[in-house]
Amino acid sequence: MDYHSGNLQIRKGNIDLMKKEFLPTKVCPVCHRLFTWRKKWEKNWENVKYCSKKCAGSKTFPK
Repeated sequence: MDYHSGNLQIRKGNIDLMKKEFLPTKVCPVCHRLFTWRKKWEKNWENVKYCSKKCAGSKTFPK
């Protein structure tokens, strides 16, 4: 499996790897923290909006 971050693809021998500094990031609309791509979000990254279940459950913006 190849990992892509934009046009960047990293592959080393038979082991595929993705360096952390090249992983895509988003900002959580609830807590405004930066969160990084995770393997479990691989197929659904475009739809991921919140950094955690806690933020997804509150869905309210802090003041």
